[in-house]
Amino acid sequence: MTNDPTGTTHATQPATPADHFAMRFTATPRGARLARRLCAERLHAWGIPYGTDAHDTIALLVAELGANAVQHGRVPGRDFHVRLSVPAHPLGTVRIEVADTRGERLPEPARHLPGAERTDGRGLLLVAALADRWGWGPRPGGAPGKIVWAEYDRRNPDTQTVLGQI
Repeated sequence: MTNDPTGTTHATQPATPADHFAMRFTATPRGARLARRLCAERLHAWGIPYGTDAHDTIALLVAELGANAVQHGRVPGRDFHVRLSVPAHPLGTVRIEVADTRGERLPEPARHLPGAERTDGRGLLLVAALADRWGWGPRPGGAPGKIVWAEYDRRNPDTQTVLGQI
């Protein structure tokens, strides 16, 4: 209900403005490292400082999803896309989305820990342990590939840590 006697409506800003960062990267290890570094810098600039648990966790989520896009979602000549959304509210949920062009290779977390001799197979275990929610879906608009996303809720003091879980 409004007290506007003229009956006109006024455009308003969204209730919770957010910062967004989106960029395409080459589907190479170098591209994945650059995605992590640029997202880490953006987080710091947006008030989630280097060295905090939230910053380090979100940067690790970006790193793991980016590495998976390079390792499992790479199509020669095609880039992957990262989108990072941070609400202006200091205790909001941060969302990371990584899109690649390989839709037939869907993310499947390991059912058990890989052996100590293996150096791979732990990425989605880390994502599952660190993120409050994660999943995947098709790219919008019928574009080829998929989007893998993770959300980190800064209100949740009980977010699991990787140490002790693996």
